[in-house]
Amino acid sequence: MIRVLLADDENLVRSAIAGLLDLQDDLLIVAQAASGAEAIAMACKELPDVAVLDLQMPGADGLAAAAGIHADVPGCATMVLTSHGRPGYLKRALEIGVRGFLPKTSSGSVLAAAIRTVAGGGRYVDPELAADAIAAGESPLTPREADVLELAADGATIEEIAVRVSLSPGTVRNHLSSATGKLGAQNRHEAVAAARRSGWI
Repeated sequence: MIRVLLADDENLVRSAIAGLLDLQDDLLIVAQAASGAEAIAMACKELPDVAVLDLQMPGADGLAAAAGIHADVPGCATMVLTSHGRPGYLKRALEIGVRGFLPKTSSGSVLAAAIRTVAGGGRYVDPELAADAIAAGESPLTPREADVLELAADGATIEEIAVRVSLSPGTVRNHLSSATGKLGAQNRHEAVAAARRSGWI
């Protein structure tokens, strides 16, 4: 029996997925969580074989939750089930050791098969998402440019960003200008939109 933790902040979606997986004789939902932090706590308590995590959750997102679970419950494999299947997210997920990555448009049978594959030590990545990730290439942004652009996306001013990343306002402007140029954007708002489309922030 494969013990599964299911984390999604949308109750209706989480309940529907749990209902689909309950139809499988070899899968047992041992815990459900509505946030990344709750997912980590439930993984520590229940010690599941596989954690199926939504990407966008309050607090710790799915990738942060996966990293936390890997650190605290090394025997638990993680996979992401998301409606935000952008190339950058897939690459970051694989870099931190996530073993499965599927869109929420997947069927219940595909999800169940992916859980079995991941539980057995394999990987399962949606073929279309994998092709998109290969086509998108690597992010042109440096980690610092991505950080600054992400803070700008939240509406922070140059001065606020400077304080939060411990840089001078002039350096922040330089990073924003560089990121905007690399993404072929006219301004920081366009740069944010372009980076988000590719999952780079």
